[in-house]
Amino acid sequence: MTIANNIENPTKGSSLKAKDKIDWREIFFKYLFLSSAALGILSLITIGYFIFREGYAAIEHSGISGIVLGTDWLPPALYGIAPMIVASVVSTAGAVVIGVPIGVLTAIFIAEVAPKRLADIIRPMIELLAGIPSVVYGFFGLVIIVPLIQDFFAVPAGNTVLAGIIVLAIMILPTVITVSETSIRAVPRTYKEGSLALGASHMFTIFKLLVPAARSGIMTGVILGVARALGETMAIIMVMGNSPAMPEGLLESARTLTANIAIEMSYATGIHASALYATGIVLLVFIMMLNAALLYLNRERAR
Repeated sequence: MTIANNIENPTKGSSLKAKDKIDWREIFFKYLFLSSAALGILSLITIGYFIFREGYAAIEHSGISGIVLGTDWLPPALYGIAPMIVASVVSTAGAVVIGVPIGVLTAIFIAEVAPKRLADIIRPMIELLAGIPSVVYGFFGLVIIVPLIQDFFAVPAGNTVLAGIIVLAIMILPTVITVSETSIRAVPRTYKEGSLALGASHMFTIFKLLVPAARSGIMTGVILGVARALGETMAIIMVMGNSPAMPEGLLESARTLTANIAIEMSYATGIHASALYATGIVLLVFIMMLNAALLYLNRERAR
């Protein structure tokens, strides 16, 4: 009977052997991807642990409220970073207000409005803008933007918060444009074709259908742009004046959290160095909270 079954189903034995065979290649890549993900998470945990360990002495010395809410930065006695927090928030918010609309509109133009030949010219220029070093942006701001602010607003010095906002707005443009354009192009073409077939205009289709459908990717670009603006150091040092005092307006000199760390870390020791690590803790927590809030809002709007 078994012989007859084998004669009737000659492939049955080979299929059983194929099922018993282990695909080592699939297992290898499975654990390779798992290891890569674990390495990224481990790196984040290691960085967080190191910063918190080094900054604990300053937190114990001045307290969290003394560091976060303190308005005076006078090492080795006072380590208040509230002016730096205000400068970082204002400069980043201003850069987002200016840069995000320009970036999204540029992405729409490249993806949906511009002729292919023109889009093929603009896109590499945007990519080149992303590759420019921060110090070059700083030189541009120092030579062009700072004198313009000084002359236009008749202030003694153009190294102000406004100069930092303009430079940061330019710096986040490549990130916002590239990610937004990719997201708009990823929207299925059937959406656009269906809208146009129903009689909607091209612009109505773009702003009422394509942009909302690409909202998740556009928000990702905004998040990356915010992270770029918050983490920028060199260009900000060159154009904002680096005053540790609380800024009273956009035409005042100021110092951001990253600039404070970069300027003083080379010679800081003891509690002073620990206070700079505590500044890094505040910056890290602030970026995590901001990213979490933006991701939450994006998820809720998608639902």
